[in-house]
Amino acid sequence: MGVADLADYPWDAVAPYAARARAHPDGIVDLSVGSPVDPTPDVVAEALRAATDAHAYPQTVGTPALRSAIAQWYARRRGVPGLTADHVLPTVGSKELVALLPLLLDLGPGDVVVHPRAAYPTYEVGARLVGATPVAADDPAAWPVGTRLAWVNSPGNPDGRVLDVAALRAAVARARELGAVLVSDECYAELGWDEPWLSTPIPSSLDPRVTDGELRGILSVYSLSKQSNLAGYRAAFLAGDPELVARLLTGRKHLGLMLPLPVQAAMVAALGDERHVLEQKERYRDRRAVLRPAVEAAGFRIDGSEAGLYLWATEGRDAWESLGRLADLGILAGPGHFYGTHFPQHIRLSLTATDERVAAAAARLSASV
Repeated sequence: MGVADLADYPWDAVAPYAARARAHPDGIVDLSVGSPVDPTPDVVAEALRAATDAHAYPQTVGTPALRSAIAQWYARRRGVPGLTADHVLPTVGSKELVALLPLLLDLGPGDVVVHPRAAYPTYEVGARLVGATPVAADDPAAWPVGTRLAWVNSPGNPDGRVLDVAALRAAVARARELGAVLVSDECYAELGWDEPWLSTPIPSSLDPRVTDGELRGILSVYSLSKQSNLAGYRAAFLAGDPELVARLLTGRKHLGLMLPLPVQAAMVAALGDERHVLEQKERYRDRRAVLRPAVEAAGFRIDGSEAGLYLWATEGRDAWESLGRLADLGILAGPGHFYGTHFPQHIRLSLTATDERVAAAAARLSASV
């Protein structure tokens, strides 16, 4: 299978609902895509401006300053001490990494790529691009023989589910039993809402409590799009098993996957400043506090959603029907159909809208009851 064999881009199917929502007298409230709407932090923008004289080619491996900042961030924010430059690698956003990882790991027909049942669709896309077989399974015991790559996503997109240390340990143990690479997509890890994650850091797959100090076969993926409003910068990175990192670095060199030097400088600034992350989290907390009760009052049940940028909701009928109901209120959501076949009655509502738009959505939902 190749690119020409992929299905149409799923978000195209939402266009009719977006048109209905735009017809609302007070305009659309777009809660469908998790694209940040808040400004880039000043500390990051200033670092970018100061690094604009980038006349030479950047290195795929990243600058020493960036690799050091990534390693220090894992120690400080994720409870993962002892990483060095050999353990980390910047990426051009996280989506290209997710899509290309099966290729870079030399997977192909006959290999299995496991991903969560409620899943970001690019896990499956990456498997299909190389002819591997995607399998949706949350329980590591259900991961089949032949699995070469196992994705876990914590906090989850779209469902906001968090895997605790015990769950991550089980995933690592099963991956090693199968001889698979375990990759943990952790891009929402700074956004915990419910206990214990409101007061306890969300664990990483690289946490010593998970690995017992042995990083073999494990990678963690992180993006600054969510915590630092850097989606437009394409600023992400991976960390973990240094042998895997070296292998991926070689492939990425050949493919020319290099982060622009100004973006690397901006990432160093973002990783070194915690204040803007806490401020952004408070913005999302406030929006969530406005939106969630209105969604529940309108007859939806919220499942998971203990962390991350979304409310994973259902009113017990097909997601397309729920999308139609919301579109008539001028609200656009994402259908559960986009995240696998297991949740056809769920919708995803993003917190990435302005305070005014979130308040408008809440008011419309409340008035519809």
